[in-house]
Amino acid sequence: MSIHDHDCRTSRGEPFNLRALRGQVLLIVNVASQCGFTSQLRDLERLYRRYRDRGFTVLGFPCNQFLRQSPESAQAFCRFGEQEYGVTFPLMEKVKVNGHDTHPLFAELKREAPGMLGTRMIKWNFTKFLVGRDGRVIRRFSPRDGEAELVEALEKALDED
Repeated sequence: MSIHDHDCRTSRGEPFNLRALRGQVLLIVNVASQCGFTSQLRDLERLYRRYRDRGFTVLGFPCNQFLRQSPESAQAFCRFGEQEYGVTFPLMEKVKVNGHDTHPLFAELKREAPGMLGTRMIKWNFTKFLVGRDGRVIRRFSPRDGEAELVEALEKALDED
């Protein structure tokens, strides 16, 4: 199974076809509006604008599981991202990334790229998963990893066929 085989929804609750992104490099991130890392939305947008013409997409999924740092609806988060950080990359449905209600996409991401010491838990907002054109997870990045840490792996993934 590849990442593209999972069902997900837009911030408005409409079905989103991940299969349409086959052949693109993806960065899938659990995002939040009231987190110390929220300013990374600006960095993610900068990466998206810099590389989208080379087949790169960022997908942001709001998540409220970490100290309730994203209590608003997915649509409200979308407005927030656009107004405060100029976000134009797709912001998706609000999801759970841990626990028995984990969104299947994040369950797959965690299975393919466990964290430190093999843990499958996501420990905080802005955990990032780099996915290759083939739908396989290349690497998991911690919330602390920003634009500088992502560029080398992202460029390598974009250069691969």
